[in-house]
Amino acid sequence: MKIFFRLIIIIGGVIFTLSPLAQEANEYYYQNAVYKEEIKTVQFHREGFELSHPVYELGTTGALLLKFDDLSDEPKNYYYTLIHCDADWNESYLLQNEYLEGFYDNPVDDYAPGFNTTMTYINYLVRIPNEQVQITHSGNYVLVVYEDGDKENLVLTRRFHVLDQKVNVSGVVKRATFDPFKGDNQEVDFTIAHPNLRIVNPTDEVKVVVMKNRRWDTAIRNLKPLFIRENELVYDYDKENVFPGGNEYRYFDIRTRRYNGENVLETSFHRPYYHVTLQPDEVRSNKKYFGYREMNGNYVVESQDRVEDFDTESDYFFVHFTLPLEAQLIGGTVNVFGALTDWNANKSNEMTWNYEQATYELTLLLKQGYYNYQYVYVPEGAQKADETVIEGSHYETENEYQVFVYYRGVSGRYDQLVGYQVLNADF
Repeated sequence: MKIFFRLIIIIGGVIFTLSPLAQEANEYYYQNAVYKEEIKTVQFHREGFELSHPVYELGTTGALLLKFDDLSDEPKNYYYTLIHCDADWNESYLLQNEYLEGFYDNPVDDYAPGFNTTMTYINYLVRIPNEQVQITHSGNYVLVVYEDGDKENLVLTRRFHVLDQKVNVSGVVKRATFDPFKGDNQEVDFTIAHPNLRIVNPTDEVKVVVMKNRRWDTAIRNLKPLFIRENELVYDYDKENVFPGGNEYRYFDIRTRRYNGENVLETSFHRPYYHVTLQPDEVRSNKKYFGYREMNGNYVVESQDRVEDFDTESDYFFVHFTLPLEAQLIGGTVNVFGALTDWNANKSNEMTWNYEQATYELTLLLKQGYYNYQYVYVPEGAQKADETVIEGSHYETENEYQVFVYYRGVSGRYDQLVGYQVLNADF
């Protein structure tokens, strides 16, 4: 039988993500979401590669690691299961016994308490695949964590990918060919070579998703091949495959309590917790491009305070963001955005307008580490966050693009992930 989870939407809760969203009866669209206030610092990546996208290749010895903190005194009875999805993140029509071997529901039994920190927490870890459960089919998956064996008592959901490489993807990111306005866009051209995969009707059997810096809200879907050649599908558009270049991500360093890191104005201790005030930021949409190396919106948990285990000995700080503006932006919200906010723009990271100081302000509880972030504007009712209003946009910006290729034959029952490639815009 299929696995369905009751949707939980907390109005007024300041850190919950409003997802997954119901699309149709018995169909659920899974997002990266946190459902409990005490859950912090959710990370999901390839083992040994903290800044990697969670893509596991079938038949390899690697694994994916999910890590998260629960700001509690005692361990909880957390469990997890894996759900296979189609290319659009709806639950697929496969049964769990078709794509999983082993146990479908397993306890999260690898955990350790925080040590010598002002903030009490317990760090949990899940490794996928493991001795309890193995994956047999490629495609999109969601790891669902729930409490006390109750699948309606959701804790968090996290997307990941299982790759069965059957095609090769090559491509280039360049300044947009058709860009008559500001010249600030980037074009992603790519070719799918499939000599070992028979594709009868490419327009129906193949789906591609192009994503910039792991942002699902701005991902381009449903591109059809512009040219179909023998064993090749060419996606060389001028307009349909274009993204705003955006700007390099801002950054700050809170790896130590002993002194102020980069872009930190003040580090102070107000019993019983540490507070970090960042340097006041400024609007960059009216400034020229200035290039520097950053992490494309990601973060790493690290400490420079004589610790042995970053996961259990890094402390938590209240981090204060300030963005002065001449006037409040009407018709939408301003949000702090990036991996530190799960690439979501919602009430948890919406800034408050200070009328007396003429600034946008926000405080986030963050674990010690090195962080990237941006300020985005979200028009009322919009499904996408706009980075260009405050940050500006430049074709020279270094960005990372992910290209996913899905295949479902005429008689196929699910979307296979048969190709994956990372392309870099680095002018």
